[in-house]
Amino acid sequence: MSAEQAFGHRQNYRTTRAEYLGVFAVAAVAFLWHIDEVRWGPAILLFVYIDVIGYIPGLIAYTLSRDGRIHPVFHILYNVMHTWLSAGLVILLWVWQLGPEWALLVVPLHLFGDRGLLGNYAKPVSEPFEHFETGRQKAFRAARQAEVHTA
Repeated sequence: MSAEQAFGHRQNYRTTRAEYLGVFAVAAVAFLWHIDEVRWGPAILLFVYIDVIGYIPGLIAYTLSRDGRIHPVFHILYNVMHTWLSAGLVILLWVWQLGPEWALLVVPLHLFGDRGLLGNYAKPVSEPFEHFETGRQKAFRAARQAEVHTA
């Protein structure tokens, strides 16, 4: 992929995912090496804030939607919260206010884990928030198809 070809290829996806897995492994080793120095309250908070703000609201909206369409703000929240720009800002503010600590390693573990382990990248507004259908969405789709066939 290049600036002129803004679309991904399978090999690029696999290579990028492998790079994220490698950096995830480095962060995991550093975290485990210092696990007895980790403050668990901050570690849990730092790990979950990304999804509490950026993923869970969109997942709830998607799950409750009848047709899978949700407001674009949920895609934007996910994308902003899952970038190094916002995570780096949180880490810098944390270090500035509270000092450096090993619990901060959960932020790269979260982001690199999302990319490397789960294969999650940005969520384009033009695509579904999730790639599964809820029971409610299946029922809505079936009802719409029945309406089309009877009309």
